[in-house]
Amino acid sequence: MQTMTAALDAPPAGRRGSVLVVDDEPTVSEVLSRYLERAGYATEVVSDGAVAVEAAALSAPDLVVLDAKLPRLDGLEVMRRMRAADGSRPAVILVSGKAAESDRILGLQLGADDYVAKPFSPAELVARVDAVMRRVDHASTPEGPLVTGDLELDPSARRVHVRGVEVRLTQREFDLLLFLVRHPRQVFTRDDLMRAIWRYTFYTDNSTVTVHIRRLRAKIEEDPANPRHLQTAWGVGYRFEP
Repeated sequence: MQTMTAALDAPPAGRRGSVLVVDDEPTVSEVLSRYLERAGYATEVVSDGAVAVEAAALSAPDLVVLDAKLPRLDGLEVMRRMRAADGSRPAVILVSGKAAESDRILGLQLGADDYVAKPFSPAELVARVDAVMRRVDHASTPEGPLVTGDLELDPSARRVHVRGVEVRLTQREFDLLLFLVRHPRQVFTRDDLMRAIWRYTFYTDNSTVTVHIRRLRAKIEEDPANPRHLQTAWGVGYRFEP
């Protein structure tokens, strides 16, 4: 992890959400938990993959910062079990010592909402937690279901039905689909979607948008190779066709 340069200010009043930090390196866990606590997050730390699955089921965190390399269960298996569990399915930021594009894409394809390669700055990781968590607005007025063609989205319950069958989406997949459904037939570049969904104005690798579109097509399209809803505007970006 890079040298800490950001000042640890006093924590803001109130809590912004809960984060489970899963890492078997005590120094990393301690530093991350301190930064997250200072940023206003209630933080729990565990160092073992199997314990992480149990902790997520018991405490239902809003987000998990998950190291890919863990004792007993690796991070990808922990994430798979969290995604398969009934009830709350937290957002996941996968942390790995592997920085190759293929590893990043694999992590995203398996359900991570973001991927951070080591070494990283604790301040940057908190910014990424902020970006993932920013979509949650507990004070917002509940929004009724949105029905378009064979899709039904319930923003309040965060549930999606396709041709009458409920489809499980990750938090980021749901956010992306909801955004596009709310803006039918409007073309967005990958950078537009990074700013709108991921809230990153500095994030240069926008391939994650392509990965999420591909995953969404596999889940909601009758023929993912010839999508009816999530269409590509060649050379520009993507649009949602009702």
